[in-house]
Amino acid sequence: MKHPENDASFKGLKVNDGVEQPASINPYLSSMRLKRAKRLSVDDYVEGILRGDVNILSRAVTLVESRRGEDAVLAREVVERCLPYSGRSLRIGITGVPGAGKSTSIDAFGMHLLNTKGGRLAVLAVDPSSERSKGSILGDKTRMERLSQHPDAFIRPSASAGSLGGVARKTRETIILCEAAGYDTVFVETVGVGQSETAVYSMVDFFLLIQIAGAGDELQGIKRGIMEMADGIVINKADGDNIAEAQRAAVHYRNALQLFPIPESGRRPEVHTYSGFYDIGIDGVWKMIYDYVAHVKDNGVFEERRKRQSKYWMYESLNEQLYSLFNNTPGMEELIKECEAGLADNKITSFAASNRLMEYFKNHLS
Repeated sequence: MKHPENDASFKGLKVNDGVEQPASINPYLSSMRLKRAKRLSVDDYVEGILRGDVNILSRAVTLVESRRGEDAVLAREVVERCLPYSGRSLRIGITGVPGAGKSTSIDAFGMHLLNTKGGRLAVLAVDPSSERSKGSILGDKTRMERLSQHPDAFIRPSASAGSLGGVARKTRETIILCEAAGYDTVFVETVGVGQSETAVYSMVDFFLLIQIAGAGDELQGIKRGIMEMADGIVINKADGDNIAEAQRAAVHYRNALQLFPIPESGRRPEVHTYSGFYDIGIDGVWKMIYDYVAHVKDNGVFEERRKRQSKYWMYESLNEQLYSLFNNTPGMEELIKECEAGLADNKITSFAASNRLMEYFKNHLS
Protein backbone atom coordinates (compact mmCIF):
# COMPACT_ATOMS: atom_id res chain seq x y z
CA MET A 1 0.00 0.00 0.00
CA LYS A 2 1.38 3.42 -1.04
CA HIS A 3 0.14 5.14 2.14
CA PRO A 4 -0.38 2.60 4.98
CA GLU A 5 -1.64 5.47 7.12
CA ASN A 6 -4.88 5.38 5.09
CA ASP A 7 -5.72 1.88 6.39
CA ALA A 8 -9.11 1.61 8.14
CA SER A 9 -7.37 0.89 11.44
CA PHE A 10 -6.11 4.46 11.49
CA LYS A 11 -9.35 6.34 12.12
CA GLY A 12 -9.44 10.05 11.35
CA LEU A 13 -6.14 9.98 9.49
CA LYS A 14 -5.79 10.47 5.74
CA VAL A 15 -2.63 11.18 3.72
CA ASN A 16 -2.94 12.70 0.25
CA ASP A 17 -0.41 12.18 -2.60
CA GLY A 18 0.32 15.88 -2.72
CA VAL A 19 1.29 18.03 -5.69
CA GLU A 20 3.71 16.52 -8.18
CA GLN A 21 6.98 18.47 -8.03
CA PRO A 22 8.94 19.45 -11.18
CA ALA A 23 12.34 17.88 -11.72
CA SER A 24 15.18 19.69 -10.00
CA ILE A 25 17.33 19.27 -13.13
CA ASN A 26 16.40 20.75 -16.50
CA PRO A 27 14.93 17.78 -18.46
CA TYR A 28 16.38 19.21 -21.67
CA LEU A 29 19.89 19.47 -20.22
CA SER A 30 21.08 16.05 -21.39
CA SER A 31 19.99 16.68 -24.97
CA MET A 32 21.55 20.16 -24.85
CA ARG A 33 24.81 18.66 -23.69
CA LEU A 34 24.78 16.07 -26.41
CA LYS A 35 24.15 18.72 -29.01
CA ARG A 36 26.88 20.98 -27.67
CA ALA A 37 29.39 18.18 -27.33
CA LYS A 38 28.92 16.88 -30.86
CA ARG A 39 32.31 15.91 -32.20
CA LEU A 40 33.26 17.86 -35.29
CA SER A 41 34.97 16.34 -38.29
CA VAL A 42 38.10 17.72 -39.93
CA ASP A 43 35.93 19.29 -42.65
CA ASP A 44 33.71 20.91 -40.00
CA TYR A 45 36.71 22.45 -38.29
CA VAL A 46 38.41 23.66 -41.46
CA GLU A 47 35.26 25.10 -43.02
CA GLY A 48 34.33 26.89 -39.79
CA ILE A 49 37.83 28.32 -39.37
CA LEU A 50 38.04 29.55 -42.95
CA ARG A 51 34.74 31.40 -42.64
CA GLY A 52 35.95 33.04 -39.43
CA ASP A 53 33.64 31.25 -36.99
CA VAL A 54 35.04 32.22 -33.58
CA ASN A 55 33.31 29.36 -31.74
CA ILE A 56 34.78 26.72 -34.04
CA LEU A 57 38.19 28.43 -33.91
CA SER A 58 38.06 28.26 -30.11
CA ARG A 59 37.17 24.57 -30.24
CA ALA A 60 39.99 23.96 -32.71
CA VAL A 61 42.50 25.63 -30.38
CA THR A 62 41.23 23.48 -27.51
CA LEU A 63 41.65 20.44 -29.73
CA VAL A 64 45.24 21.44 -30.56
CA GLU A 65 46.05 21.92 -26.87
CA SER A 66 44.52 18.58 -25.88
CA ARG A 67 46.85 15.82 -24.69
CA ARG A 68 44.50 13.01 -25.72
CA GLY A 69 45.88 10.76 -28.44
CA GLU A 70 42.75 10.78 -30.62
CA ASP A 71 42.57 14.57 -30.38
CA ALA A 72 46.20 14.89 -31.45
CA VAL A 73 45.54 12.97 -34.68
CA LEU A 74 42.49 15.10 -35.51
CA ALA A 75 44.29 18.33 -34.59
CA ARG A 76 47.23 17.46 -36.83
CA GLU A 77 44.89 17.03 -39.81
CA VAL A 78 43.10 20.31 -39.10
CA VAL A 79 46.38 22.24 -38.84
CA GLU A 80 47.73 20.67 -42.05
CA ARG A 81 44.54 21.61 -43.92
CA CYS A 82 44.75 25.20 -42.62
CA LEU A 83 48.46 25.61 -43.39
CA PRO A 84 47.98 26.83 -47.02
CA TYR A 85 45.80 29.68 -45.71
CA SER A 86 48.31 30.83 -43.08
CA GLY A 87 51.46 32.94 -43.12
CA ARG A 88 49.81 36.22 -44.11
CA SER A 89 49.72 37.87 -40.71
CA LEU A 90 52.18 40.05 -38.82
CA ARG A 91 53.30 38.09 -35.75
CA ILE A 92 54.42 40.18 -32.79
CA GLY A 93 55.90 38.74 -29.61
CA ILE A 94 55.56 40.82 -26.45
CA THR A 95 57.56 40.21 -23.29
CA GLY A 96 58.62 42.02 -20.17
CA VAL A 97 59.06 41.53 -16.46
CA PRO A 98 55.91 40.91 -14.38
CA GLY A 99 54.35 44.26 -13.57
CA ALA A 100 55.63 45.97 -16.70
CA GLY A 101 52.06 46.32 -17.94
CA LYS A 102 52.09 43.82 -20.81
CA SER A 103 48.37 43.09 -20.81
CA THR A 104 47.39 46.75 -20.44
CA SER A 105 49.80 47.63 -23.24
CA ILE A 106 48.38 44.92 -25.51
CA ASP A 107 44.93 46.36 -24.90
CA ALA A 108 46.19 49.81 -25.93
CA PHE A 109 48.26 48.55 -28.89
CA GLY A 110 45.37 46.43 -30.15
CA MET A 111 42.73 49.12 -29.93
CA HIS A 112 45.01 51.60 -31.72
CA LEU A 113 45.59 49.06 -34.48
CA LEU A 114 41.92 48.21 -34.96
CA ASN A 115 40.84 51.86 -34.84
CA THR A 116 43.46 53.11 -37.30
CA LYS A 117 44.23 50.17 -39.60
CA GLY A 118 41.20 47.94 -39.20
CA GLY A 119 41.64 44.23 -39.83
CA ARG A 120 41.41 41.52 -37.20
CA LEU A 121 43.63 40.86 -34.20
CA ALA A 122 44.35 37.61 -32.34
CA VAL A 123 45.97 37.72 -28.91
CA LEU A 124 47.54 34.53 -27.61
CA ALA A 125 48.22 35.23 -23.97
CA VAL A 126 50.07 32.51 -22.11
CA ASP A 127 49.14 32.40 -18.41
CA PRO A 128 51.54 30.85 -15.89
CA SER A 129 50.34 27.54 -14.42
CA SER A 130 50.77 26.59 -10.81
CA GLU A 131 53.57 24.06 -10.37
CA ARG A 132 51.54 22.40 -7.60
CA SER A 133 47.97 22.31 -8.85
CA LYS A 134 48.70 22.91 -12.57
CA GLY A 135 45.84 25.40 -12.37
CA SER A 136 45.85 28.85 -13.95
CA ILE A 137 43.91 32.05 -13.34
CA LEU A 138 43.70 32.97 -17.04
CA GLY A 139 43.03 36.56 -16.09
CA ASP A 140 44.40 38.32 -19.16
CA LYS A 141 40.94 39.08 -20.53
CA THR A 142 40.12 41.04 -17.39
CA ARG A 143 43.12 43.29 -18.08
CA MET A 144 42.18 43.76 -21.74
CA GLU A 145 38.80 45.36 -21.13
CA ARG A 146 38.40 47.05 -24.51
CA LEU A 147 39.84 44.33 -26.71
CA SER A 148 37.80 41.62 -25.00
CA GLN A 149 34.62 43.39 -26.19
CA HIS A 150 35.80 44.21 -29.70
CA PRO A 151 34.17 42.09 -32.45
CA ASP A 152 37.40 41.92 -34.47
CA ALA A 153 39.60 40.76 -31.61
CA PHE A 154 40.12 37.17 -30.52
CA ILE A 155 41.78 36.69 -27.13
CA ARG A 156 42.88 33.22 -26.18
CA PRO A 157 44.47 32.83 -22.74
CA SER A 158 46.16 29.45 -22.41
CA ALA A 159 47.73 27.84 -19.37
CA SER A 160 51.38 27.06 -19.83
CA ALA A 161 50.76 23.58 -18.38
CA GLY A 162 54.33 23.23 -17.21
CA SER A 163 55.88 23.46 -20.66
CA LEU A 164 59.35 24.97 -21.03
CA GLY A 165 59.52 28.59 -19.94
CA GLY A 166 55.76 28.90 -19.58
CA VAL A 167 55.04 28.92 -23.31
CA ALA A 168 51.88 27.05 -24.25
CA ARG A 169 52.75 23.75 -25.89
CA LYS A 170 50.83 24.40 -29.09
CA THR A 171 51.08 28.15 -29.60
CA ARG A 172 52.77 27.72 -32.97
CA GLU A 173 49.86 25.65 -34.32
CA THR A 174 47.37 28.10 -32.82
CA ILE A 175 48.97 30.91 -34.84
CA ILE A 176 48.32 28.92 -38.02
CA LEU A 177 44.66 28.43 -37.10
CA CYS A 178 44.19 32.14 -36.32
CA GLU A 179 45.79 33.18 -39.60
CA ALA A 180 43.57 30.79 -41.54
CA ALA A 181 40.57 32.34 -39.75
CA GLY A 182 41.48 35.75 -41.18
CA TYR A 183 43.38 37.38 -38.33
CA ASP A 184 46.03 39.54 -39.98
CA THR A 185 47.87 40.52 -36.79
CA VAL A 186 48.81 38.09 -34.01
CA PHE A 187 50.17 39.07 -30.60
CA VAL A 188 51.93 36.41 -28.53
CA GLU A 189 52.42 37.48 -24.92
CA THR A 190 54.94 35.65 -22.74
CA VAL A 191 54.70 35.26 -18.98
CA GLY A 192 57.96 37.18 -18.78
CA VAL A 193 59.98 34.60 -16.87
CA GLY A 194 62.32 31.71 -17.64
CA GLN A 195 63.15 30.75 -21.21
CA SER A 196 59.74 31.56 -22.67
CA GLU A 197 61.24 34.51 -24.54
CA THR A 198 63.43 32.21 -26.64
CA ALA A 199 60.45 30.10 -27.73
CA VAL A 200 58.28 33.12 -28.56
CA TYR A 201 61.12 34.80 -30.46
CA SER A 202 61.27 31.70 -32.67
CA MET A 203 57.66 32.14 -33.80
CA VAL A 204 57.23 35.89 -34.37
CA ASP A 205 58.32 38.54 -36.88
CA PHE A 206 58.91 41.32 -34.35
CA PHE A 207 59.92 40.83 -30.72
CA LEU A 208 58.99 43.70 -28.40
CA LEU A 209 60.52 44.10 -24.96
CA ILE A 210 58.52 46.16 -22.45
CA GLN A 211 60.39 47.75 -19.56
CA ILE A 212 59.49 50.20 -16.81
CA ALA A 213 61.41 53.07 -15.22
CA GLY A 214 61.65 54.12 -11.62
CA ALA A 215 61.99 50.59 -10.26
CA GLY A 216 65.69 50.87 -9.46
CA ASP A 217 68.78 50.82 -11.64
CA GLU A 218 67.44 50.30 -15.16
CA LEU A 219 70.71 48.79 -16.30
CA GLN A 220 70.19 45.95 -13.83
CA GLY A 221 67.22 44.92 -15.95
CA ILE A 222 69.39 44.58 -19.05
CA LYS A 223 70.22 40.95 -19.73
CA ARG A 224 72.33 40.32 -22.77
CA GLY A 225 70.24 37.40 -24.04
CA ILE A 226 66.90 39.19 -24.06
CA MET A 227 68.45 42.43 -25.31
CA GLU A 228 69.98 40.61 -28.28
CA MET A 229 66.61 39.11 -29.16
CA ALA A 230 64.61 42.32 -28.88
CA ASP A 231 63.73 44.06 -32.15
CA GLY A 232 62.41 47.04 -30.24
CA ILE A 233 62.34 48.24 -26.61
CA VAL A 234 59.60 50.37 -25.09
CA ILE A 235 59.47 52.02 -21.65
CA ASN A 236 55.95 51.86 -20.23
CA LYS A 237 54.27 54.16 -17.70
CA ALA A 238 55.79 57.33 -19.16
CA ASP A 239 53.11 59.57 -17.67
CA GLY A 240 52.69 62.09 -14.86
CA ASP A 241 55.70 62.43 -12.58
CA ASN A 242 57.33 59.38 -14.20
CA ILE A 243 57.96 60.97 -17.62
CA ALA A 244 61.46 62.17 -16.76
CA GLU A 245 62.39 58.77 -15.28
CA ALA A 246 61.11 56.99 -18.40
CA GLN A 247 63.09 59.28 -20.70
CA ARG A 248 66.21 58.77 -18.60
CA ALA A 249 65.74 54.98 -18.77
CA ALA A 250 65.36 55.21 -22.55
CA VAL A 251 68.73 56.96 -22.77
CA HIS A 252 70.34 54.18 -20.68
CA TYR A 253 68.96 51.51 -23.00
CA ARG A 254 70.02 53.36 -26.15
CA ASN A 255 73.54 53.69 -24.78
CA ALA A 256 73.63 50.00 -23.85
CA LEU A 257 72.44 48.96 -27.32
CA GLN A 258 75.35 50.84 -28.87
CA LEU A 259 77.68 48.28 -27.26
CA PHE A 260 75.95 45.37 -29.01
CA PRO A 261 76.80 44.26 -32.55
CA ILE A 262 74.37 45.18 -35.32
CA PRO A 263 71.64 42.51 -35.43
CA GLU A 264 71.05 40.18 -38.38
CA SER A 265 68.26 42.48 -39.51
CA GLY A 266 70.80 45.25 -40.13
CA ARG A 267 68.71 47.57 -37.97
CA ARG A 268 69.61 48.51 -34.41
CA PRO A 269 66.60 48.26 -32.04
CA GLU A 270 64.84 51.54 -31.33
CA VAL A 271 63.82 52.62 -27.82
CA HIS A 272 60.54 54.48 -27.22
CA THR A 273 58.56 55.66 -24.21
CA TYR A 274 54.79 55.44 -23.89
CA SER A 275 51.92 55.02 -21.46
CA GLY A 276 49.67 52.00 -22.01
CA PHE A 277 47.20 53.19 -19.37
CA TYR A 278 46.75 56.68 -20.85
CA ASP A 279 47.31 55.71 -24.53
CA ILE A 280 50.23 58.12 -24.87
CA GLY A 281 52.89 57.46 -27.52
CA ILE A 282 51.18 54.36 -28.95
CA ASP A 283 51.44 55.63 -32.52
CA GLY A 284 55.23 55.92 -32.14
CA VAL A 285 55.44 52.27 -31.05
CA TRP A 286 53.48 51.13 -34.10
CA LYS A 287 55.60 53.28 -36.43
CA MET A 288 58.70 51.58 -35.05
CA ILE A 289 57.17 48.14 -35.73
CA TYR A 290 56.04 48.97 -39.27
CA ASP A 291 59.37 50.57 -40.17
CA TYR A 292 61.23 47.49 -38.95
CA VAL A 293 58.97 45.06 -40.86
CA ALA A 294 59.31 47.09 -44.07
CA HIS A 295 63.10 47.07 -43.66
CA VAL A 296 63.45 43.29 -43.13
CA LYS A 297 61.06 42.53 -45.97
CA ASP A 298 63.19 44.63 -48.30
CA ASN A 299 66.47 42.94 -47.37
CA GLY A 300 65.03 39.40 -47.26
CA VAL A 301 65.55 38.81 -43.53
CA PHE A 302 61.79 38.51 -42.96
CA GLU A 303 61.41 35.40 -45.15
CA GLU A 304 64.72 33.92 -44.02
CA ARG A 305 63.68 34.25 -40.38
CA ARG A 306 60.38 32.48 -41.02
CA LYS A 307 62.13 29.61 -42.81
CA ARG A 308 64.52 29.23 -39.90
CA GLN A 309 61.60 29.27 -37.48
CA SER A 310 59.85 26.45 -39.37
CA LYS A 311 62.99 24.33 -39.12
CA TYR A 312 63.31 25.11 -35.42
CA TRP A 313 59.75 23.97 -34.71
CA MET A 314 60.23 20.80 -36.72
CA TYR A 315 62.96 19.77 -34.28
CA GLU A 316 60.93 20.95 -31.29
CA SER A 317 58.01 18.81 -32.43
CA LEU A 318 60.32 15.87 -32.97
CA ASN A 319 61.74 16.22 -29.45
CA GLU A 320 58.25 16.38 -28.01
CA GLN A 321 57.11 13.26 -29.87
CA LEU A 322 60.23 11.32 -28.85
CA TYR A 323 59.72 12.33 -25.23
CA SER A 324 56.09 11.19 -25.40
CA LEU A 325 57.10 7.90 -27.02
CA PHE A 326 59.72 7.38 -24.32
CA ASN A 327 57.31 8.04 -21.45
CA ASN A 328 54.55 5.87 -22.93
CA THR A 329 56.80 2.82 -23.35
CA PRO A 330 55.20 -0.10 -21.43
CA GLY A 331 56.91 -0.55 -18.08
CA MET A 332 58.78 2.76 -18.34
CA GLU A 333 56.79 4.46 -15.58
CA GLU A 334 57.70 1.75 -13.08
CA LEU A 335 61.36 1.78 -14.13
CA ILE A 336 61.53 5.56 -13.77
CA LYS A 337 60.16 5.32 -10.22
CA GLU A 338 62.71 2.60 -9.45
CA CYS A 339 65.55 4.77 -10.76
CA GLU A 340 64.29 7.78 -8.81
CA ALA A 341 64.26 5.71 -5.64
CA GLY A 342 67.81 4.58 -6.36
CA LEU A 343 68.90 8.19 -6.81
CA ALA A 344 67.26 9.20 -3.54
CA ASP A 345 69.12 6.41 -1.70
CA ASN A 346 72.44 7.17 -3.44
CA LYS A 347 72.50 3.66 -4.91
CA ILE A 348 72.88 4.85 -8.49
CA THR A 349 74.23 7.93 -10.24
CA SER A 350 72.17 10.18 -12.48
CA PHE A 351 74.19 9.11 -15.52
CA ALA A 352 73.80 5.40 -14.77
CA ALA A 353 70.06 5.89 -14.24
CA SER A 354 69.64 7.69 -17.57
CA ASN A 355 71.66 4.99 -19.35
CA ARG A 356 69.49 2.30 -17.82
CA LEU A 357 66.32 4.05 -18.96
CA MET A 358 67.69 4.58 -22.47
CA GLU A 359 68.81 0.94 -22.78
CA TYR A 360 65.33 -0.21 -21.74
CA PHE A 361 63.78 2.15 -24.28
CA LYS A 362 66.04 0.97 -27.14
CA ASN A 363 65.47 -2.70 -26.30
CA HIS A 364 61.71 -2.16 -26.37
CA LEU A 365 61.93 -0.49 -29.79
CA SER A 366 63.90 -3.39 -31.23
